[in-house]
Amino acid sequence: MYQPQNNYTRSYAAQGRSLSFPAVMQKVYLWMTLALAMTGLTSLAMVTQPALMNMVFSSPIVFYGLLIAEVAMVWYLSARIHKLSFMTAGVLFALYAILNGVTLSCIFLVYAQADIVNAFFITAGTFGAMSVVGLFIKKDLSLIGRILSMAVIGLIIALVVNMFLGSSTFDLLISIAGVLIFTGLTAYDTQKIKNLVHEFNQADEESTMKVALMGSLILYLDFINLFLYILRLLGRRR
Repeated sequence: MYQPQNNYTRSYAAQGRSLSFPAVMQKVYLWMTLALAMTGLTSLAMVTQPALMNMVFSSPIVFYGLLIAEVAMVWYLSARIHKLSFMTAGVLFALYAILNGVTLSCIFLVYAQADIVNAFFITAGTFGAMSVVGLFIKKDLSLIGRILSMAVIGLIIALVVNMFLGSSTFDLLISIAGVLIFTGLTAYDTQKIKNLVHEFNQADEESTMKVALMGSLILYLDFINLFLYILRLLGRRR
């Protein structure tokens, strides 16, 4: 579910007022938290509606149609952020978070609720620690980030291959690799967002909000993917 990094950086090169680093980072984490809350609440609401669950997960057309819509929405938002109004971009992000909540509700069919809760708190702790690393580490993580981004492609290929192999050992290795990759990407993406904010000496208020929105989307994707791989690794399947 992790998406390639967007190219919005260059589009703000020469706009308006100075950016406040703490203010922008606060917006990044605020939007990410709100999106996670929307996803979680949507998933919980889905679980209480057996008819909806059955409609989504008993029909491959509906389920994969929703997945394609999610990918398309993230791609469009990443590619067009500099041309969209902040309001439009915010609505698209919110819709994506809700759609993601619909498709992620399937985890309640596969894992015990206690395992989901445990995985969430482990993810929150790991994400928080690596985000702090990304904010304060002096070492440039660009090379590591590029390697990890390429590793995501290998991870997706491995997942597809194991759909046919059905190997529990391979599945375990994939889960471990996924946790390591998205743990590292959390630090890298945080540092990238931090550097992006520092690069912008000037930006108007709407552009500042767009920077925060795109940063929150990137970290949201890191959090969700890290959560899913931790759940795959530690959760007991029904």
